[in-house]
Amino acid sequence: MIRTLVVDDDFRVADLHCAYVSRAAGFGVVGRAHTGADALAEVDRTLPDLVLLDLYLPDMSGLDVLQRLREGGHPSVDVIAITAARDVSSLQIAMRGGVVHYLIKPFRFAAFQEKLTSYAAARARLARLAEADQGEVDRIFAALRTSRPEQLPKGLSDVTLGLVIQALGRSGSGLTAAAVAEAAGLSRVTARRYLDYLCQLSMAEVTMRYGGPGRPEHRYQLVGAQLPLAR
Repeated sequence: MIRTLVVDDDFRVADLHCAYVSRAAGFGVVGRAHTGADALAEVDRTLPDLVLLDLYLPDMSGLDVLQRLREGGHPSVDVIAITAARDVSSLQIAMRGGVVHYLIKPFRFAAFQEKLTSYAAARARLARLAEADQGEVDRIFAALRTSRPEQLPKGLSDVTLGLVIQALGRSGSGLTAAAVAEAAGLSRVTARRYLDYLCQLSMAEVTMRYGGPGRPEHRYQLVGAQLPLAR
């Protein structure tokens, strides 16, 4: 079993991540933490193989946690960084700091399972090496760094997608394309492209609201299974 520590300041998200880990074959939860300090203490206490590390924590950033883990004095662990789509810069820094896997919120169980399966395969491949050949190790993790769960369609960007998701996440009753465009600082046409893409992925849904005269109003909303965005 791959011993996994879940780190997220949001208790609901941590619960969901723990449930996801429990559903993934070959993985088990050995602890959880909601602050950076608790994460470091739990690594020392539980000796996990893997840490699911949110990059936004109340006392220090996930990047600070990662740096302290790599500085020494703590058990060696693998890290999967979890962050919002808009925070590309922090994700790049995390990858330079040793993170070879990442997940971008919001995500569904299928993407989560795919990432854990990929990590487990790389871990098993390394374990089978009779003598650790550095070139082979580098090739394995270089492939992981360049992989991503899904390729965005041409013309769409992670950063803008994150802005659209963020706008939807703030609304409990859904937003029109015009409202999303205003909140994200986009044109209505651009907002519609991203909203349609999220609907294609079943990450958002559109409903028609009938009210005053004229055409019904189309409102977009993140589906209930999606995770809240990192703050």
